[in-house]
Amino acid sequence: MQKDSRPGVMRRMLDRIYAACIGLAALCLVAMLGVIVIQMIARWSAFTFPGATEYAGYLMASASFLAFAGALNSGAHIRVGLALTALGRHRFWGELWCLLIGTAATAYLAWYAVRLVYWSRKLHDVSQGQDATPLWIVQMPMAFGAILLAIAFLDNLVTLLMTGRDNIRDDVAAQSHAE
Repeated sequence: MQKDSRPGVMRRMLDRIYAACIGLAALCLVAMLGVIVIQMIARWSAFTFPGATEYAGYLMASASFLAFAGALNSGAHIRVGLALTALGRHRFWGELWCLLIGTAATAYLAWYAVRLVYWSRKLHDVSQGQDATPLWIVQMPMAFGAILLAIAFLDNLVTLLMTGRDNIRDDVAAQSHAE
């Protein structure tokens, strides 16, 4: 009987999406640096750059939310490793509890982030600054990142239930203890 390759394909696809979003987050940080530098030059040359502060904030929020899912799987999020280790042979149940709560909380966040984008577009909501940027445009990366984080938690939950181990790498935790 031939082994089913779909989980491998799905795993690679999700990992590529997580990695691509980390790349987009890095681009947001570079763009934020660019906005800040342009704002500094504008101040020195008595030129106005309306909305620069808001754009830097939007880029920071976008970078954060786009990186959350990849950071979860790379082990960069704070985990309750000591508590889970203390559970010993019951660690599975602790992991299951944490992933259930995380999946529910991030699904809730994603649902309302998408609704926020929907209503901002429907009501033609704009920023309060001089730039009057349509808010749904700058809210979309946050909503996408929230959806991706919910998918990452669900992915880890399903993997834990199917294999007894999640996809979260302990590389970062192991490195921080080694230093």
